[in-house]
Amino acid sequence: MGKIIFYEDKNFQGRSYECSSDCAYLHSHFSRCNSIQVESGSWMVYERPHFMGYQYFLRRGEYTDYQRWMGFNDCVRSCRMIPQHQGSFRMKIYERSDFGGQTMEFTDDCASLYDRFHYNDIHSCNIQDGYWIFYEHPNYRGRQYLLRPGEYKRYSDWGAMSSRVGSIKRITI
Repeated sequence: MGKIIFYEDKNFQGRSYECSSDCAYLHSHFSRCNSIQVESGSWMVYERPHFMGYQYFLRRGEYTDYQRWMGFNDCVRSCRMIPQHQGSFRMKIYERSDFGGQTMEFTDDCASLYDRFHYNDIHSCNIQDGYWIFYEHPNYRGRQYLLRPGEYKRYSDWGAMSSRVGSIKRITI
């Protein structure tokens, strides 16, 4: 079981709200979010309701202001707890939509997709085992996208506005 606490002000001040499961609409509990404590588990927090908008991956720890989680502003409107995965990790990425074109399989993190795959555009993928994060830029920087087990026929299926993926990382305990 995970636990995350949201605070309206920096440094864990102001009104707070505790959460221990997915929440699609947090705005009724607080109007802004400037600091977060993750007491247990791994979480994805979202800028917009219903798990939309910018996504930010948070592990156990203290985030004294939104810049600590690489946030662009103080908007957190939904959150999703990421289940612990203790098995193997496996995914296939494709250069075209609907699983077309060149494909490559990954079982480990990749800091630079271009160095390994020779291009940065991923149009579809199949997550077979584990939970993964796509990063917009190499070395785990830029926009983040949570990928759970399943098929993603196009990049918009994982919430992206473009097919650009610079690096990928497994979510491990």
